[in-house]
Amino acid sequence: MSQVKEKDTVKVHYTGKLASTGQVFDSSLEREPIEFTLGEGTIIPGFETGVLNMKESEKKTIEIPKEEAYGEVRKDLFQQVGKDQLPEEIKPEVGMGLVSQNPDGSERQLRVAEVNDDHIVVDANHPLAGHDLTFELELVEIKS
Repeated sequence: MSQVKEKDTVKVHYTGKLASTGQVFDSSLEREPIEFTLGEGTIIPGFETGVLNMKESEKKTIEIPKEEAYGEVRKDLFQQVGKDQLPEEIKPEVGMGLVSQNPDGSERQLRVAEVNDDHIVVDANHPLAGHDLTFELELVEIKS
């Protein structure tokens, strides 16, 4: 039986949890498995490493330190925004998601970290930054 190697395209079912609490943040079990090609950098490095050398139908649990996931929380990704810069219909609350448009037209996902009288503080870190992660994996298929 073949094993996953670099450049293979694979299909994997997963359940992702916060290592500290066991809280599930995402799972593919109720939908199609994730499909990706190793080495393309489309998923976090620790996930790719965890799939390497797996065989079809194999199941395992991997621990991914934050450095191989979404990294540390970066303070430079917090920014103060005047409330007068927000659309009038938006009433910001801590935890609320916002979308900002970059100069090149691409969009950036933000979360409201703080609400003050005249401004808010937005956080552009990935929501899972700063967390060690646990993934339960099942290799469904090796396509190449």
